[in-house]
Amino acid sequence: QVQLVESGGGLVQPGGSLRLSCAASGSMFSMYTMAWYRQAPGKQRELVAAITSDGRTSYTAPVKGRVIISRDDAKNTVYLQMNSLKPEDTAVYYCNTANDYDYRALRDSWGQGTQVTVSS
Repeated sequence: QVQLVESGGGLVQPGGSLRLSCAASGSMFSMYTMAWYRQAPGKQRELVAAITSDGRTSYTAPVKGRVIISRDDAKNTVYLQMNSLKPEDTAVYYCNTANDYDYRALRDSWGQGTQVTVSS
């Protein structure tokens, strides 16, 4: 079973950048579509970006053009490079395995996430 550990969050000023990492255990990481999600206070968790096993990427409208999802299968890690951050990007960010069509999480279990706070 895949276990996921997110890291890289922090406090950043508007317009700044962060690079989030998600390290996965297990030998089948390269076969999975991986996705980043986020949950802001008082809101439901939402998809941010996804990357398939063959490297196809997808981004949701609020972040398109400002974030880049990538993966390194040799390191069992998926990344989220976030640029031009806005206060509305403030949330806890999670990664998970996802399906290939609407990128909903395949698993009900989630890691601890990593907090991103965008504030001056």
